[in-house]
Amino acid sequence: MANNKRFIWEKVQNGIMKDASILIDKETGVNYLFVEHGYAGGLTPLLDKDGKPVITPPNEIIDKM
Repeated sequence: MANNKRFIWEKVQNGIMKDASILIDKETGVNYLFVEHGYAGGLTPLLDKDGKPVITPPNEIIDKM
């Protein structure tokens, strides 16, 4: 069966009531930060120092799958 999931999900920080994860879009390479705190959460693209989205190169995405 083919893996049709569009996002790679990486937990980067775990807490008692809050977690932070990085999601990588396999089609565009854009990285997103997802933070959940209790019953709330938020999603935002990660930006570099110039305000442009952080993009994972395709060869690194294949390594993470």
